[in-house]
Amino acid sequence: MKGIAYGGDYNPEQWPEEVWAEDMRLMREAGVTMVSVGIFAWALLEPAEGSYDFSLLDRVLDMLEANGIAADLATPTAAPPAWFFRAHPEALPVDRDGTRLSYGSRQTFCPSSPAYREAALRMARALAERYADHPAVVMWHVHNEYGCHNAECYCDESAAAFRVWLRSRYEDLGSLNHAWGTTFWSQWYYDWDEILPPRATGAVPNPTHQLDWRRFCSDALLSLYEAEREVLREAAPSIPATTNFMVMYNFDALDYWRWAPKLDVVSNDHYLQSADPESQIDIALSGDLVRSLAVGRPWLLMEHSTGAVNWQPVNRAKNPGELRRNALAHVARGADGIAYFQWRAAKAGAEQWHSAMLPHAGTDSQIWRDVVRLGADLRALAEVRGSVGTAEVAIVWDWNSRWAMELPSQPSAELRFQDLVRAWYEPLWRAGVAVDFVRPDADLSRYRLVLAPSLYLVDDEGAANLTDFAEGGGTLAVGFHSGAVDENCHVRLGGYPGAFRELLGIRTDELFPLLPGESVGLSEGGTGTLWTERVRLAGAEAVTSYTEGPLAGVPAITRRGPAWYVATHPDPATLAALLERLRTEAGVTPVRTTDPGVEAVLRRATDADYLFLINHTDRDTEVPVASGARELLTGKPLEGSVRVPAGDVAVVREPRPE
Repeated sequence: MKGIAYGGDYNPEQWPEEVWAEDMRLMREAGVTMVSVGIFAWALLEPAEGSYDFSLLDRVLDMLEANGIAADLATPTAAPPAWFFRAHPEALPVDRDGTRLSYGSRQTFCPSSPAYREAALRMARALAERYADHPAVVMWHVHNEYGCHNAECYCDESAAAFRVWLRSRYEDLGSLNHAWGTTFWSQWYYDWDEILPPRATGAVPNPTHQLDWRRFCSDALLSLYEAEREVLREAAPSIPATTNFMVMYNFDALDYWRWAPKLDVVSNDHYLQSADPESQIDIALSGDLVRSLAVGRPWLLMEHSTGAVNWQPVNRAKNPGELRRNALAHVARGADGIAYFQWRAAKAGAEQWHSAMLPHAGTDSQIWRDVVRLGADLRALAEVRGSVGTAEVAIVWDWNSRWAMELPSQPSAELRFQDLVRAWYEPLWRAGVAVDFVRPDADLSRYRLVLAPSLYLVDDEGAANLTDFAEGGGTLAVGFHSGAVDENCHVRLGGYPGAFRELLGIRTDELFPLLPGESVGLSEGGTGTLWTERVRLAGAEAVTSYTEGPLAGVPAITRRGPAWYVATHPDPATLAALLERLRTEAGVTPVRTTDPGVEAVLRRATDADYLFLINHTDRDTEVPVASGARELLTGKPLEGSVRVPAGDVAVVREPRPE
C-alpha cells in the first residue's frame, strides 16, 4: 500500500447485500484504502463444527478488490459461536469468586482452554488456506483486543496452565517458595499441585503470587496470538500479521513490551475518556508509547471513534474539528494508518450507539463531512509515511512495576501508575518536547534526559542500566517509591529508594504518605501531595524541602550531580518548573516554541522534517518555519511562518540541509 492507510472495521454481515454497493461507492468518496473484515463473523463462517461457509466472505473480498480497497482480514476468534460453548461449557471463563460466566457477548472463553485453542486454530487455518492468495488481503488481523474482557480466568484449567508456566519460570519448588516469600502466613508449598490462581480468599493474597499471575495471564494470551500467527504464516508467509493493542488510560492487562516484538505491524486502539477535559494529552501519551513499542517500525491506529463511544457513563460527542485533530495527532506521533470502529454505524447489537464513519444520519451529517475531509488530508500526507520521531527524552514505563505498585497493602492506595506518569509527561507535552518511552533495561545512549516517575519494581539489570546512564553523564530524575522492590516484590533492604539509594546519594528510613486532600508546602514555592518521606542526605544536596508538617525542613527534592530524586508529588506548576530546569540543564530543546495549547510534533525523513502543528485553542496562531517550507494539507509554500487557525491543523514540510 502507498501513503497513509485509511479505513475502519467493515461488518457487511450486519447489513443486506444490496447495501454493499453503496458502501463501496461511499468508501471511494471518503478515500478509504483499507478495511478490517470478519472480526466477529465466526458464527457465520463456521455454522457447525468443521463445517465452513465462506460464500459471504468470498463476495466481500472480491468486491473490495474490484474497488481498489485492501483487506485486513481477521481471524474471528474473539467471539466463539454458541454451538461451541454448548459443546464445551468448560471453556467458559470463571471469575475470581468462582462464578462461571455465560456466553452471549464476546471474549467469553478461558484463554487456557484446550478446546478453545483447538477451535481457534482450526478456524484460522481454514481462513488462511482459503485466502492466502486473495489479491485483496494485505494483512492478517489476529483476534481482536486480546484481554479486553477475559484477561484472567480462575478455572481449574487455568490453574493447571499456571503451574506449567511456573515450572518454566522456577527451577524447583524451593526457588518458587523463596521468590514468593511463602514462609509468611504459612504459605509454603510442598507440591506443585497445591498452587492455585489467586482466587478470592479471606485476607490479602501473597503479592508475588499475584504478580506472577498477572505475568502468566499476559503470556497465556500471547501464546494464543503466537499460535494463530504461526498457522497464518504457514499458509501465507508473505502476509504480515497484527493484533490491536489497547494502549490507553483504562487498560493494563498485557505486558506489551513482551508482545510488540511478536507483531509484524504494531497496531493500537485508542478511545477518549469523556470526563477528561484534555484528552489530547492522553492521545499524545498513547501515540508516543505505541511508537516506542514499534521501535522504528510502522504502526497503525486500528480503532478510534469519529464521535461518541457507547461504554462510558456519559458518552460525549466530539467538538467541531476534534475528529480531525485526534486523527492527525496519531499520524504526528508515527501512525502510518488511521482506522475507526466502524465503517457503518450498527442499527442493532451492543454497540448500536457507538459512532462510525457513516453515522445513522447518513451522508447528510457533520461526521460524514469530516470523514471525507480527513481522507483528503491523509492523501495529502502520503509522503510522511515511514518518517520517524526525534526524541531526546525518555520516560521509563514498565507493566510489571505498574502491576506491583497497584497491588493491595501498599503504603498508599492513592497511587496510580498512569496518573503519575501522565503528570510528568504533561509538562513536556505542553512545552513541545518529544518523548519516547523505554523499558528499564533499554539502550539509553540516544537520550539526554531519562525520567522514571514511577518505577516501584525494578530488577538489578534495569537498576544498573539507569545507574550507568546517570554515571555516564545523562540526566536522570527518579520519582518517589521507585526502586523499592525487586522483580519478586521483595523489599530492597537498607533504606529507600532501594535500588537507587547510592546513585541518588540519599537514604529514606520511613515513608509518610499523605491523606486524600492533604498537602505540604515546599520551600521553593508550591505544594506536594500524595507522598512525603523522611530523606537523609548521603552525598546529595537538597533542592527543595518541606516547610510544614512532621517533616518540616526535610529534603523533598534532591540532586547528586545529574541524578535527581523527587520525594513528593509536586503541584502541576512546580513540577513543570522542575522539568523545565531538568531539560534545560540536559540540553533538550522543544520541537518548536508555540503559543500555549498549540501542540508541536516532528517526524523526520531522510530529506525533510514534517512539523505537525495542532491548535487546541480558540485563537489563531502563527508559528515560525524554515525557509523553503510548504504546508502539505493546502499545498501552499510558506515564507518564514505558518498560520494555524483556531481548532485547526497544519503539517509543514521543512527541507533538511544536505
